[in-house]
Order: sequence, then C-alpha cells, then structure tokens
Amino acid sequence: MKFRSIALMGLVPLALAACSKPEEEIAPPPPPPPPPGAVSGSTAADRDGDGIVDGYYTSDGIYHPNAQPALPPPPPPPSRRGERG
Repeated sequence: MKFRSIALMGLVPLALAACSKPEEEIAPPPPPPPPPGAVSGSTAADRDGDGIVDGYYTSDGIYHPNAQPALPPPPPPPSRRGERG
C-alpha cells in the first residue's frame, strides 16, 4: 500500500503538467533612445562625432565632460638680442 501511494504522489504532478498551458512570454519594452552622442553599449559619449570619447553619461542621464588636458604654453617670443642680418 505504501508503494502505491508513493507512486501516485509521483505521477499526479506529471499528469497535471501535461494539461497545463505554457505561459505567454511578454517581451520587455525597448530601452529609451540614448542621449545625443552616446556610444551604444557603454556610458561613454562622443558629442561632436569625431570618434573620440568626450565624456560620459551617468545613470540619471547627466553628461559629464572629460577633463581636457592643459595646452602647452606658447613659445617665448624671440629675443631682441642676437645676430642681425
């Protein structure tokens, strides 16, 4: 008797599973369009379109520019002393 009840407990879920309908999968909505100049798949941004990353976007959509390197100082003007031609 014990074997029959164990077998029955194992076969009932299989029988009920055969009658069930599969759940329809609902596709998630597409993501919002990226901000202007965003590089797809990352938080990087190329705002002027020259192929060089100019900054990045945070998760709240705010753009942060990368720090621009300081330009070298201009060369000193030629001195008034020296050879004259």
